[in-house]
Amino acid sequence: MKQKHCGILRDKTVGLLMGGPGKERNVSLRSGAAVAKALRAAGARVEEIDVTTPDIALPSSLDLAFNIIHGTFGEDGQLQSILHDRGIPYTGEGIEGSRMAFDKILSKEAFDSAGVPTSKWEKIRRGESPSLPLPYVVKAPQQGSSVGVHIIRDAAALSAALEDCFQYGEEVLIESFFEGRELTVGILGGEALPVVEIVPRDGFYDYDHKYTSGASEYFVPAPLTDAELISVQSTACAAHSALGLEVYSRVDILLAADGSMSVLEINTIPGMTELSLLPKAAAVVGLDFPALCEEIAGLSLAKKNP
Repeated sequence: MKQKHCGILRDKTVGLLMGGPGKERNVSLRSGAAVAKALRAAGARVEEIDVTTPDIALPSSLDLAFNIIHGTFGEDGQLQSILHDRGIPYTGEGIEGSRMAFDKILSKEAFDSAGVPTSKWEKIRRGESPSLPLPYVVKAPQQGSSVGVHIIRDAAALSAALEDCFQYGEEVLIESFFEGRELTVGILGGEALPVVEIVPRDGFYDYDHKYTSGASEYFVPAPLTDAELISVQSTACAAHSALGLEVYSRVDILLAADGSMSVLEINTIPGMTELSLLPKAAAVVGLDFPALCEEIAGLSLAKKNP
């Protein structure tokens, strides 16, 4: 992939927004440390800002707010709305795209409407029971990094899973279990990056497997046939487009042995730590970490939607 925005950060003042009040705060701080180093390598003047509350004090001289707050507040449209109202350009998707991608129920509705393959699903409220047959997956619809995700194979495990998920909101997503290879596809400016395959050493790709060194293996690019590669990348682009996204994302997909797929979710502020998958994929096509940050900044400054 050709770098289109080389030098765009040189001598710019960038406010690096990291931390946040959500469950992914520590991961965001790790991402922030890596991105700060990359931005400086790209020639930017970086103001590191640890965000703990919605009342953010920002320097008036910022040319760009580089948002690296994963999950609640940073990825769900709230921060985007604040920055838009203040007239501060920011990285990543706009208010509505962020809100839709962060809410797994809204994403499911958009995927179904656009014909993007995704597992059968339903939403339930307190006091209701799933109607889908076992096995299924119980998810808190507005959490990231696999927080509030439970695979239910035995009905006896349902009660504890629902209790955990309902602490995050009034609705819970129930999704038919889909057996398949775990893949993720970075989308940068509408183009799919090489596919990454994730192989957890045990269990599924939960929070611990994502952020514990050695807990999972990553194959970049994933060992796919040409037909599988085309199908997976085109499905990822279709999912990205279904939510009206413009800048960058990481689309998580399951690929079954028969070639069928299920799009799980889209991350609009994917991890940027030493274990993160988007930088791994970008490196395969010649974008090192500073170049990736420059591309994200350039695409963000050019986006149309607030």
